[in-house]
Amino acid sequence: MITTISTTNQVVTVINVFTVNPQNQQRLVNLLIHATERILKRQPGYVSTNIHKSLDGMRVVNYAQWRSREDFDAIFRIPEVVEHLAEIMAFAKSDYHLYDVTYSDRLSSDPPGMEEPSPA
Repeated sequence: MITTISTTNQVVTVINVFTVNPQNQQRLVNLLIHATERILKRQPGYVSTNIHKSLDGMRVVNYAQWRSREDFDAIFRIPEVVEHLAEIMAFAKSDYHLYDVTYSDRLSSDPPGMEEPSPA
């Protein structure tokens, strides 16, 4: 499912900001992708995951959506998730919170430089 950011989308958003040493940024990204593909996306209530890495190499943001807070909370009872988190916490600091979308906006057309090329 594609991530939809909308005030009418009935999901719980998890924004987790990890702080890492730059030499560990890609390692963290790889671990998050691996856990998403292997464990999380198979769990009830999973909607989407988007992983962003900062240009300074010091942060990774995981923007995830779950159908409910209960679905999200349930993942912490899965031994593989607990093991995965322990591995990450050995080299990264996590600061996550749950959110509801209160406002979302976008341009009605592509901004300059972002439009698709016209066929020649």
